[in-house]
Amino acid sequence: MMNKEERFAGKSKRKAAVATLAVFLGGGAAAGLAAQGVPTAGNGEKQMTTTQSKFYCNSKALTPEERIQHKQLSDKLMAARKEIVETTKGYEFQFSPKSISLAELAEWVVAESKCCPFFDFHIDLENEGKLLCLRLTGEEGIKQFIRAEFAMQ
Repeated sequence: MMNKEERFAGKSKRKAAVATLAVFLGGGAAAGLAAQGVPTAGNGEKQMTTTQSKFYCNSKALTPEERIQHKQLSDKLMAARKEIVETTKGYEFQFSPKSISLAELAEWVVAESKCCPFFDFHIDLENEGKLLCLRLTGEEGIKQFIRAEFAMQ
């Protein structure tokens, strides 16, 4: 018979293994997967299941080459953000067209829309071409997802 510490250690290891698998397969926070143990009827063992959020990224929507390009472009966009403005339904990321081109932003949106189709994307060129804006919006709860996904505190 196992004592409490041995049972706890076994459960923790199983949960850690499932969480690691979810991160590996689903892409981390973007995957929107939460692993949890659900008791099964009869034998008292736990069966591992996943619950999927309405916001999840399809990590298989892009080829490995497209993923590399998208990651590089994402890193460039994150580094070039001039300002982040919270809106009623999401966030607006502002860039200088000297740092990010309209074509690069459009390329990023095309790739991101493949893996994260739940976003509504809005691109604006404002102030006589001196300000490039990307607004991300979506359903209820999208702001929390954006904060997590785009490293906002």
